[in-house]
Amino acid sequence: MRRDYFTLDVENIDWVDEDGSPSKPTVTIHFEGPSSTLRERLTGPDGDLLDADETDVTFRLQESVDEPGATGVVSVTNRTTGDFILELNEEAEDVLRFIRAARTYGQETSDTTGRYHVEIAINGDDEVEYEKTTFLVYNREGNLLRQHSLIPSGVEL
Repeated sequence: MRRDYFTLDVENIDWVDEDGSPSKPTVTIHFEGPSSTLRERLTGPDGDLLDADETDVTFRLQESVDEPGATGVVSVTNRTTGDFILELNEEAEDVLRFIRAARTYGQETSDTTGRYHVEIAINGDDEVEYEKTTFLVYNREGNLLRQHSLIPSGVEL
């Protein structure tokens, strides 16, 4: 699937910079393209849609994180098979700001369902929603950048 079929919208991240009340960061991934392929990738071998614990969300930088205007690829993958469900290009600054909001949300609330919310919509219809606690960031060589990643305490990678 082409990356330009996807757009990404975020909500509930400004409160961090404005010292507002914590609100769970939400990312909505919109897909405008042939729906059958994405629906197939979102479906497990049992025919049901994948659950949150069956998916991983990552960000792979294409440049150094310190480069002005650095970009990267946001990916949602099937945790069992390692197959990509979707990929889209995003600016590193925007993704890292989202992760910072999710980290702060987890530190300032007692919400145990997740640190951020993911929605995937296909051609305008909501397909899946996930509550997630982990968002891993990798450099262009594929090395995990722990200081930029969202990793719950007690989790060993």
